[in-house]
Amino acid sequence: MTLVFKIPTPDERFHIVSDHNPASVDQAFEGRGIGRPFALPQVDPVIRAMQEGGIEVVALHNHLLGESPTVMAVHFSGHGEPEKIARTLKSALEKTATPTPHPTTASPSAAETAAFERVQTALGHKGTVNGRVLQVGVARAGKIEDGGIEIPPSMGMNNPMNFQLVGDRVATTGDFLLIADEVNPVIHELEAHGIRVTALHSHMLRDNPRLFFMHFWGVADPTKIGEGLKAALGKMAVQ
Repeated sequence: MTLVFKIPTPDERFHIVSDHNPASVDQAFEGRGIGRPFALPQVDPVIRAMQEGGIEVVALHNHLLGESPTVMAVHFSGHGEPEKIARTLKSALEKTATPTPHPTTASPSAAETAAFERVQTALGHKGTVNGRVLQVGVARAGKIEDGGIEIPPSMGMNNPMNFQLVGDRVATTGDFLLIADEVNPVIHELEAHGIRVTALHSHMLRDNPRLFFMHFWGVADPTKIGEGLKAALGKMAVQ
């Protein structure tokens, strides 16, 4: 049995906007492979704190295009004494003035609930609502390893998709885990359904199989968004 302990750490000073629409980005610090969004001036202090604590930085890049403020994702990997890892991550977080996490108290409206039901019906997968954001994960088929250690779907290996109601439309962002031969067929389906590809890159250094993470952004009718993502999932190996 694999246990994964997540600590959500939202930076509430950020009101991220992409294409003039609010972008709720659900991120978490985890021991391996997950990114955390930072404003540009925060990146160097965070990387230095991780390096000083022995945690590897494995990727630095964007996830969206044209967002305001500009946000970069720092991905990292670490294993060893739990207390040392925790101290290092705490030190990195302190470089960002990230507030102490607190329980989400917001609940979806009737309109949001109805829109999320339409998304899930078209997508063919159910998710969970965190505050006012629908989160859906669809695990990749097969074992994923990094440095010989198996990485469970719950550590960002589950093709995460997030949905937020914007007016009468739904905004979506997330990323797909793809092998090389899946990349362009997935791009084709996303583009054909009006969903933009915003980034394509690696999140790990020693992954097996070699994976490419494709980030996307779309704003459209809930059913159309669900159908587009379903078509993209159909071009990759998922459970």
